[in-house]
Amino acid sequence: VIDPGPDDAAHIETLQQALAGERVSHIFVTHRHLDHSPAARPLAAATGAKIYASGIAPRFSPDDFVAEAGDDLGFRPDIVVRDGEAFAGKGWTLEAVMTPGHTSDHMCLALRQENALFSGDHIMGWSTTVVSPPDGDMEAYLASLDKVAAGNFTTLWPTHGPPVTDVTPFIAAYRAHRIDREAQIIARLQAGQSRIVDMVPVMYADVDPRLYPAAAHSVLAHMIRLVKIGRVRSDGAPGLDAEYALAS
Repeated sequence: VIDPGPDDAAHIETLQQALAGERVSHIFVTHRHLDHSPAARPLAAATGAKIYASGIAPRFSPDDFVAEAGDDLGFRPDIVVRDGEAFAGKGWTLEAVMTPGHTSDHMCLALRQENALFSGDHIMGWSTTVVSPPDGDMEAYLASLDKVAAGNFTTLWPTHGPPVTDVTPFIAAYRAHRIDREAQIIARLQAGQSRIVDMVPVMYADVDPRLYPAAAHSVLAHMIRLVKIGRVRSDGAPGLDAEYALAS
């Protein structure tokens, strides 16, 4: 089982009914978000299977995650998985592919028999993923997109959304979307705007204002990367309240 889901009694009961008569040998968790990992523990208790994931949540202030879907900060895997580690069962082999970016602990799982990738939230079937600092990292996310693209998979199976079969152009479009967003940031800086709070209503003019806080965290993720690669400078450490300018 990959990403057993939330800690919801009705969901867990439905999951166990779907698995009736099956032997669950492994429980894999792509990352520690509340819609992915909490059901792992009751499923493990019911089946005796071990929980596999890439690591343990870092400790940040809860305020750091206001733009996140919700972190399962108490999540602990039984087995910590390393990049490239393989696990086999009857007729299947899954290989761990570490893909930090959406979260620092995100991993995908390659099904070698079908040249397919279970992509978790790294690549979703219906929307681009959230990259929200401090745990989300845009530089790592773009590198992870390139890593998956280099794998030449024929199918992606996201945890959210339909399967993706046009893998190469799909990933290219996701990457282009992020680069386009950075071009928007540069344009805002050229227009004289220096603060993220002022950029967001312009960059996300077609978005419900209630989503502006999440959008601001996405802009911050880009801004951190732009500072890191030397295109932008900030007055101190990059943050939501910092002021930014184009690097001279």
